[in-house]
Amino acid sequence: MSARRRSAGLPHARAYAPVFAALGDATRLALVGRLSGGLPRSISQLTEGSRITRQAVTKHLRVLEQAGIVRSIRAGRESRFELEPRPLNQARAYLDDVSAQWGRALERLRAFVES
Repeated sequence: MSARRRSAGLPHARAYAPVFAALGDATRLALVGRLSGGLPRSISQLTEGSRITRQAVTKHLRVLEQAGIVRSIRAGRESRFELEPRPLNQARAYLDDVSAQWGRALERLRAFVES
């Protein structure tokens, strides 16, 4: 099967790659979890209770920011970070589409095997 045929039903796969790459790191995934409460948090709040340095958290937050998953808000001298849910919702919709395609393919295979 050609690459064109394989990707025909998934036209925007490349658009989601940065989101999945950013979420592919356990530290960044944990940061997304900490930000999912809806309140903007400072770097010191995000490092609280962890063994990760502020510099490391800042680096991970920048990767998430570049992927559009978080955004920073200046509050005086401090930056606060908040979750931007739209890219996550779009990635979820993409995965739902992939799952539906696999479901249809498996149903066709089941029908073929049973006939």
